[in-house]
Amino acid sequence: MNTVRKIARIIVGMVFIFSGFVKLIDPLGSAYKFSDYFAAFGMSFLQPLAFPFAVMMCIAEFAMGACLFMGIKMKLTSTLVLIFMSFFTPLTLILALFNPVTDCGCFGDAIKLTNWQTFYKNLVLLALIIFIFSNRKKYSPFSTNVVEFSMIILFCMIGLGLMTYSYFHLPLVDFRPYHTGVNIPQKMTIPAGMPRDEYKTLLYYSKNGKIVEFTEDNYPWQDTTWKWVDTRSVLVKEGYKPPIHDFNIVSLQGNDITDVVLNSQGYNFLLIAHDLNKANVAALKKANELALFCMQNHIGFYCLTSTGKKDIQNIRQHYQLDYDFYIADETTLKTIVRSNPGLLLLKEGTIIGKWHFKDFPDPKFLNKNFMSSQIEEFTRRNEQLTAVCLGLGFLLLMSIIALVLKKKKIVI
Repeated sequence: MNTVRKIARIIVGMVFIFSGFVKLIDPLGSAYKFSDYFAAFGMSFLQPLAFPFAVMMCIAEFAMGACLFMGIKMKLTSTLVLIFMSFFTPLTLILALFNPVTDCGCFGDAIKLTNWQTFYKNLVLLALIIFIFSNRKKYSPFSTNVVEFSMIILFCMIGLGLMTYSYFHLPLVDFRPYHTGVNIPQKMTIPAGMPRDEYKTLLYYSKNGKIVEFTEDNYPWQDTTWKWVDTRSVLVKEGYKPPIHDFNIVSLQGNDITDVVLNSQGYNFLLIAHDLNKANVAALKKANELALFCMQNHIGFYCLTSTGKKDIQNIRQHYQLDYDFYIADETTLKTIVRSNPGLLLLKEGTIIGKWHFKDFPDPKFLNKNFMSSQIEEFTRRNEQLTAVCLGLGFLLLMSIIALVLKKKKIVI
């Protein structure tokens, strides 16, 4: 039975650690999901609290998972996790029944589950945590109270550090379809053999003042006493949806230039500002220098936003922005990059660079001949630095745990 108790806490702990981690490294995405919940349940007045709620919940989830995994303060931890699951399990049942939000976001963008899959997953976790809670007094202490509370603080600090870095830069790991290295046109294509959307055509005809609905199989095409009123297509079966299915760029004049940008043989910079009214002004101005470099070297530069035309013109004139603006879907822009504004570098439709506005490359280090290698080197250095920091942090944590275990001679 001791082994069963240990396996149960490790399984639930790992799930909570993973769930908390993938949301911690994408704090804005977690806040967007809270906003979706508030809108779906008619609580839009809570929108300003979306980000604080995301911060508190993700850190708590990560810390509770780490405590379960390590067996720290099992009485307190099991009680908190039980309360947590007792709230979210009925909530996911409501989501499954009424589907106000199609994706609960429990694993961020790393793993997408339907609402019913999420509910079943929560039922399993709830059963395990009830078992853990009922056996909470049988778990051996990890260490002294001082050490255990110190470990809890450490877990919270790690979670806060991950979230802070990802908020002020970009997510440490990008699980979204617009991650660096992806070819956008390929991700927009439906592979051969995959099912496509199936539609049913409904036809409406009137006779003697009464409108009747028909299908293509039974409509009165030979009876001239019926008069056609309307034709509608209704989705009856949803087919395969490519990872990227809502990427469109439209000029202020209404022209679709998506293919022009994605099929370009050269480089293209995309400045992504989903809301110009809330965008970082210094970054918008710095983008002027990038736009000038692009113009001098025949490189495309496009600013994509969902802001209205009138606001675009006012902001452009007020801050003397010299680049052109284009319209795209707000949700898509928020998905592409977690920064307002953010910057993308495309090469023949492939994302080869991605930056938060705090990390925009300096135009004076760019040039026509070596731009590609310098951009890639810039990205590689950041990735290496991130990997080193994560590795050192993990080794530090494991070293502390190893020292505690060795000192106390405790086996978990």
